[in-house]
Amino acid sequence: MTFYSFARNVVNTVLKPIYRIEVIGRENVPADGGVLLCANHIDNLDPPVVGITAPRPVYFMAKAELFSVPVLGKIVPHLNAFPVKRGMSDREALRKGLAILKDGNVLGLFPEGTRSKTGEIGKGLAGAGFFALRSEAHVVPCAIIGPYKAFNKLKVVYGKPIDMASIKEKKLNAEETTDFIMGEIQKLINQFK
Repeated sequence: MTFYSFARNVVNTVLKPIYRIEVIGRENVPADGGVLLCANHIDNLDPPVVGITAPRPVYFMAKAELFSVPVLGKIVPHLNAFPVKRGMSDREALRKGLAILKDGNVLGLFPEGTRSKTGEIGKGLAGAGFFALRSEAHVVPCAIIGPYKAFNKLKVVYGKPIDMASIKEKKLNAEETTDFIMGEIQKLINQFK
């Protein structure tokens, strides 16, 4: 068993009963090939919650500062996370993300780049659109519907893959593509709230 699988089992055992996590639409995540999984961001627990509810292992970009925290910095890389320098164009992180998708893996992104203070969906950064347009990956919207309160139900909804052929046909740029993805996440929130 890999460290990722072990950690996933431990986190699942702890978080699922506390937050009574309900998962909807797991079957919408393709079983193989590259997948760009884009979710809204409402809490620090979002990455582990997506990690335990997705049907496949998920790789995440994590803020570079986490990799220099004692102990945590040694663990994070074993959780399929890789560093990204926030507030600037991090070419190395972009290359790493594209390689993950090209290798047929799942890349999890929180396009807003930071947690929403209000719980409302925020404006996404162009990075999600960049990965969607530059890869052949399936793009799957994911809505985390909270709040994170002990013994209240938390929903994680995986939507159907976005038709990227129509996005590319419309010649949307990275920012417009991210806006479209965020709109799909908002639709899931509206439908399942």
